[in-house]
Amino acid sequence: MKKEKQSRFQTLQPPKKRSSEKSHRTISPERTNQKILTKTHNEASDLASVEQLVFTEKESPEIVKAKKLLSTENWLLKNGHMMTYIGIYIFSVLAWFRPYELVPSLGFLSATAFYVALATLIIFVPTQILTEASFTAFPTEVKCIIGLVAFALITTFIGKNFDRSWQTFNDSFIKAAVIFVVMVNVIRTRKRLLGMIFLSLSIAFVVSLIALNLYLRGEFRVEGYRVGVEIGGMFGNPNDMALHLVTMIPIAVCLALAQKGFFKRFLYFSMAALFVAGMTVTFSRGAFLGFLISTFFLLWKVAQKQRFKILIGSAILSIFFILIAPSNYFLRLLSIFSPELDPVGSIDQRKALFLRSLYVTARNPWGIGIGNSPIMNDYNLEWHNTYMQIASELGIVALFFYLVFLISPFQKLSAIEKIQEEEGDWFYYFSVGLQASLVAYMVSSFFVSVAYNWYVYYLVAYAVALRRIYKKLRFSKDDC
Repeated sequence: MKKEKQSRFQTLQPPKKRSSEKSHRTISPERTNQKILTKTHNEASDLASVEQLVFTEKESPEIVKAKKLLSTENWLLKNGHMMTYIGIYIFSVLAWFRPYELVPSLGFLSATAFYVALATLIIFVPTQILTEASFTAFPTEVKCIIGLVAFALITTFIGKNFDRSWQTFNDSFIKAAVIFVVMVNVIRTRKRLLGMIFLSLSIAFVVSLIALNLYLRGEFRVEGYRVGVEIGGMFGNPNDMALHLVTMIPIAVCLALAQKGFFKRFLYFSMAALFVAGMTVTFSRGAFLGFLISTFFLLWKVAQKQRFKILIGSAILSIFFILIAPSNYFLRLLSIFSPELDPVGSIDQRKALFLRSLYVTARNPWGIGIGNSPIMNDYNLEWHNTYMQIASELGIVALFFYLVFLISPFQKLSAIEKIQEEEGDWFYYFSVGLQASLVAYMVSSFFVSVAYNWYVYYLVAYAVALRRIYKKLRFSKDDC
């Protein structure tokens, strides 16, 4: 009997009834060495009728587990949302660069971001319904965001101060949540993902140059020795600016490692070095800890593939860091262990706020209301801890949703890394870079209250987009 030809993307046919004489037919070795995982989709949709991942006995259990993890999600394979993507891009430029603050004559653009976001939503909703017959795809991260929004709304009405809660919910959190959902559905090609990454790196490049320029001119606007850039919003606070820079460093490094040409590799490594310099002149201790741990994480991940290059790059980066670090930078870092070295006494204040946040959370496990942390302490400040910000304001259950929101993309990025490790291609390095960025955020956000700001929502959206694009390339020959 003729052997059946095996194909990676063949559609499985229902088994045919065979007579007893044919029931003992010998099965070919090729069939016994393959297991095909099949998922069938609704015929009314534009999804591929059958998605398959091929597993062979030669693959390690880790790779098989990684493939199964990625196979749990169903993504639309066709492209779409071009106009929505343009809207998201323009909105991000206005929200991040805030040109009306840098150039006074552009003050008329101050309200433009809102109208661009509104127009983007108006385009997105009907396009999404026509494309996928639903308002959104529902990966784990979107489900977590829906849960967090629900808790934020509930605590707005049952919390300590309705006006403060509504202002926080309306001014920052709901916008970040909505833009996140839109990005998850819109960023579905590699060109779009790289476009958004380029934007994130560009704003990091700009604020780093501004910060270094201010430092060299001796303009210390925060606490008498720290720089603060003119761009407000996300970057008005030096700790918040440092948080963005420390999450961009691993991405720039991994993009450099993924390049083949010398010029592009040099460009990305130079950007990473500039981001380190910009982070340093903010004197952010939390960002430094995030940088330190994410760097070790990155070395651990890619050392086997690029051991020599990583060692050389790390040595150069360490020398560069020592040379450009301000003379009192290391005293600032030592104040983590010796509070008397802190000239403004912020270490003792942070400890008091953290202990108070634990007490408030224990007394109010269902939350005090989004944005109400300042009225629950004597300093009238946020807790300077994102996790306690969520736990105290939205409740302990909401903290669980937030942690899943951070861990889920991390696990699936790790799955892509394992599958592509042998090839060492763009997907491998970018998945590792995003993991390191999430590590940097997880560590640094322990020392700042940024739960409702844009930072992590863009990072997680990039992570979701990467695995969507990766799976698309597995099942479609479309150019991404």
